[in-house]
Amino acid sequence: MFENSIKAYEDAKKVIPGGVDSPVRAFKSVGGTPPFIDRGEGAYLVDVDGNRYLDFVQSWGPLIFGHCNEDIENAVLDTVKKGLSFGAPSVLETQLAAEIVDMYDNIDKVRFVSSGTEATMSAIRLARGVTGKNNILKFEGCYHGHSDSLLVQAGSGLATFGTPSSPGVPADFTKHTIVCEFNNIENLRQCFKDSDDIACIIIEPIAGNMGLVPASEEFLAECRKLCNENGTLLILDEVMSGFRASLTGAHGVINVKADIITFGKVIGAGMPVGAFASTSDIMEQLSPNGAIYQAGTLSGNPVAMASGLTSLKKLKANPEIYDELERKSKKLVNGLKEVADKNGVALQVDTRGSMFGFFFAEKMPTNFSEVSNLCDFDRFAKFHHEMIKKGFYFACSQYEVGFMSTVITDEEIDACINAADDIMKNF
Repeated sequence: MFENSIKAYEDAKKVIPGGVDSPVRAFKSVGGTPPFIDRGEGAYLVDVDGNRYLDFVQSWGPLIFGHCNEDIENAVLDTVKKGLSFGAPSVLETQLAAEIVDMYDNIDKVRFVSSGTEATMSAIRLARGVTGKNNILKFEGCYHGHSDSLLVQAGSGLATFGTPSSPGVPADFTKHTIVCEFNNIENLRQCFKDSDDIACIIIEPIAGNMGLVPASEEFLAECRKLCNENGTLLILDEVMSGFRASLTGAHGVINVKADIITFGKVIGAGMPVGAFASTSDIMEQLSPNGAIYQAGTLSGNPVAMASGLTSLKKLKANPEIYDELERKSKKLVNGLKEVADKNGVALQVDTRGSMFGFFFAEKMPTNFSEVSNLCDFDRFAKFHHEMIKKGFYFACSQYEVGFMSTVITDEEIDACINAADDIMKNF
């Protein structure tokens, strides 16, 4: 059933560290061999053994219209025929930036980069340059890419400067990173009491890297208030939630406005891309107009711009898509919850637009510590393994979220729920 994937994995491990180019793909959290994918077909992935999987990962978010959408595919192919990369401006960059600016009342200008990691790294540099302050405040369980100052784990005590969470990251690089507990207002306030040199708060307003754990409205409001009072900028990392939680991401479902927003994979509809955006006053301090340096040879790549522009135009022309995506997401997780309850399995579920999450736990976690301590990771691993065998592809870690696409049907969701029922009977 997985013979070709097993061989492909062994071959990959000979020439690629761990056999993968991004660690989560190695299936360490759930065990077994990761399927090696040959192609995507609408709602499905097809692996090198010919197995088909209903895809609830959708390349970790960007494929709102599923795999090989005809409009997006044609836009990419037309652009490829003109050239893969120029290292020079193209009007496609302006057009995509204009579409994004048009949707937000707190964005005037956008700078494109090639990944979400670049976007958050650049946004932090911009915040430091604008404020003249050195420290950044992040939250345990929120992932903002693998740049050195963000690979930080919490130290002891309430408010503490972080320590490196990976070899190869000097402590000097992280001494200006403060780590706070997510959704803990008192901890947040203490951080500002302990430091008057905080340039920015960076937060996933809808955390997607400890499972789906939204920040509470009260917590986000306190972030905004403390930033206003202390000359600190608020960065909302919407690499996952942008154009996923709603047409305007988390901004469409919360009442807090950011000073800087970061975007990622979703605005490329499957092509490598990222961006950060803010008001003219802030963005004009970037080079070439200002002194804060940021650059990238492949930033604004025309193929990525064409892909993202086509997807975004389709979404703006049909905003009712989000109602349908949310309905399907709720149908899926509520169905999983129903069969879990029927089989005496503790399961917590939640959705935000087309993002969904579920935890094998007695109560809903609200921060990283609770996810780590309350959830049954062995049960999740078994569930994931058995669902793969039945042809359903979920994120391969309880710390990750799932994504709905327009091409997944109600009948396919029903089939998924029935498969989950069969599995949970044996838990």
